[in-house]
Amino acid sequence: MKDDIDIDCGTISTGESTIEQKGEEILDYLLEVASGRKSKSEELGYGGVEFVPWQIGAVM
Repeated sequence: MKDDIDIDCGTISTGESTIEQKGEEILDYLLEVASGRKSKSEELGYGGVEFVPWQIGAVM
């Protein structure tokens, strides 16, 4: 799912990166998006409609 994920934090579990390194990467990316860079979802055209993977409230 490389095309759908902005930051892959799975590298923490494989030992390729630390939590601190990923935290810094997330902060840097957040600042870039806040400054106008499009996220992967925006590049793919998602976000016009809210995506809810679960039903909130009573389910019959």
